[in-house]
Amino acid sequence: MSRRRWLIAGTLCLSTILNYINRQTFSMLAPELAKTFHFSHADLSSIFGAFQLSYALTWLVGGFALDLTGTRTGLALAVVWWSVVGMVTSLAHSVASFATLRFLLGIGEGVNWPGASKAVAEWFPPQERGIAVAIFDSGSSIGGALAAVSIPWITMRFGWRYAFLISGMLGFAWLALWLVVYPKRALIAETTRRSTVPEQMAMLWQLLQQRKTWGVVIGRSLTDPVWWFFVFWLPQYLSDARGFSLKQIAMFAWIPFVAADIGNFVGGGVSGWLIRRRVPVLKARTLVCVYSCVPMLAGIPAATVTTPALALALICVALLGYASWSTMGLTFPSDLFPPEVVATVTGLSGFGAGIVSTVFTVLIGHIVDRFSYLPAFIAAGTLPIAATLAILLLFRNSGKEVQTCSVDIL
Repeated sequence: MSRRRWLIAGTLCLSTILNYINRQTFSMLAPELAKTFHFSHADLSSIFGAFQLSYALTWLVGGFALDLTGTRTGLALAVVWWSVVGMVTSLAHSVASFATLRFLLGIGEGVNWPGASKAVAEWFPPQERGIAVAIFDSGSSIGGALAAVSIPWITMRFGWRYAFLISGMLGFAWLALWLVVYPKRALIAETTRRSTVPEQMAMLWQLLQQRKTWGVVIGRSLTDPVWWFFVFWLPQYLSDARGFSLKQIAMFAWIPFVAADIGNFVGGGVSGWLIRRRVPVLKARTLVCVYSCVPMLAGIPAATVTTPALALALICVALLGYASWSTMGLTFPSDLFPPEVVATVTGLSGFGAGIVSTVFTVLIGHIVDRFSYLPAFIAAGTLPIAATLAILLLFRNSGKEVQTCSVDIL
């Protein structure tokens, strides 16, 4: 069982990698598609926003559904969905068609994180969850980096339509691996039963009355826009403000995602190290969040420095801090709540984060058209401070039961 759970974590990492390759295909091609179809920044923000809106809704509904139906089947269906939609996007030809297909893509991709978080809660004890979350969440950085290198290369070699087609096909290989690796009966099934729909609705109402639920939701809602800003707009920013060609974007846009990957393991590793030294679980997680705010401020001067190399370096520092914070944000539900509602809480937080991120993304397009990227960089550097203050306030007195649980396991 010990070996099995780490194999599951690795397979979840692969699903996250494929998830990001699919969603990043449009972002990496945005400069090329904007020239081909004469898209404005407002047009691009509408397409990005369509994805984020459905993505947010699916976090909410997907988390609820996963707690009812189980992780194995839910994630399998989600990967099939987003793979097919990704392939069909190769036929898009307008703002409306791209926006529609991106909306459909978000429906499938929004299931990945609630499902992965639920799997971690089912298979890992508290002192290992930080690293387990870091493993699967690092797939977002790896996927972003791989997309930055491969998508422009495929486009230059075969054309942009093949980039969507090839990235979509990868999910079917993962599906075969997942059905072999993940058991039909998860570890948690030995001690708990699945809730019925009325029980789950009653539990949802109870969750919404708890301060710690809102701490998870607000924390994610004020930090996720930072990630989406860099995920969606970094290639376009490098093209607009730094004059990068598609080839140069392929050469350099992957570097910040590697920094984010390091941040995932810094956050997970440091929090796990603190817990092993008898620091209370919740205190260890929140300490990581506090210190992660400092590097995220480095993103602000990235918009004003004169050299592209220094701008990229500052963005790398900011994404390292974000990924460290994000790992804690994804770990909080499994620390604070019983496994049978982890996906629901994760879904609630993803819904809130998705709605705020959608508004932020749409605003960026209009701000850039009228002003510059600087206001977006300032917001990305300061929002995490507000998020950290929110969790410190709303998690107050929530750590006692978590501490007791971790001591029992240790």
